[in-house]
Amino acid sequence: MHEVVSLGSVNVDHVGYLSDDVVATLEGQYDWLPAPGETVAVESVPMDLRDRLTEVSLGGKGANQAVAAALGGAETALLGCVGDDAAEYGVRDGIRDRGVDVSEVVSVDGPTGSAYVVVDESAENRITILSGANAAVGREYVESRLDILEQASVLLLQNEIPTEGVVWLLDRLASDPDGPTVVVDPAPAVGAEPLVTHEAVDVVVPNATEFAHLEADLTAFGGTLVVTHGPDLVSVAGAESFEVAPPTVDPVDTTGAGDVFTGYLAATLATGGDLRTAVERAVTAAALSTESEGVQPAVPEAETVDARR
Repeated sequence: MHEVVSLGSVNVDHVGYLSDDVVATLEGQYDWLPAPGETVAVESVPMDLRDRLTEVSLGGKGANQAVAAALGGAETALLGCVGDDAAEYGVRDGIRDRGVDVSEVVSVDGPTGSAYVVVDESAENRITILSGANAAVGREYVESRLDILEQASVLLLQNEIPTEGVVWLLDRLASDPDGPTVVVDPAPAVGAEPLVTHEAVDVVVPNATEFAHLEADLTAFGGTLVVTHGPDLVSVAGAESFEVAPPTVDPVDTTGAGDVFTGYLAATLATGGDLRTAVERAVTAAALSTESEGVQPAVPEAETVDARR
């Protein structure tokens, strides 16, 4: 039994740290380019944009959140799929080396999922994703690993894998009073409605952009809603309502800060922390992660986080 299981995406990130002038030019060229802090799924990415994003690292919301949960102190497993190029990028080894059980991450034909990340001068990120192998995380994959999913203390879900298998899983968990606490990060927000409205979901963690897109559905959500606002207060609503301020930092890259937040939140809940403690640890970890470039390499250790709270 794992304390945290993350069922989700595994990506290779292609990142570019660009001037505001270049970002403005890209916005003029591509009307689909995400807004700051937004993640958008697309069918293809133009070579002109790819050529500007020269730094490569490991990512994917499922993998990022698993790494954050593991470094946050929870025994953590990642469930998902990678492509036949995974060894080239050291995908499994990179995630395993950060404390995550990747024994159920399987290889499929085709490329590993990818993300194209534009980071501007204020450290805001715009993320475009191609599904790649993440599209293979369907109902058959989920069904074959139901025992692992049901036995987790906290289950992390996002919206970078097909919703069919995830909704099937949530339907099963809805009738299981002893099932895991289910935490959903509704990103990308487009198409996340079936997740945030499901009765089996206990906690939804959108950022402000995602909340605005899903506000009508989230208003009716009966669980705990945790909304992040970048460097501003995190607002919590539900059985408990409160706000938590992040520590002051000097950010260089906000990419993945929301994943760090969600992973640390899950780790703290899974290891017996209360909701306020979980949010306080999560917001501190997320803020500290923005002081370094990248996502998984920037996730802070638990000792560092707890010393800053």
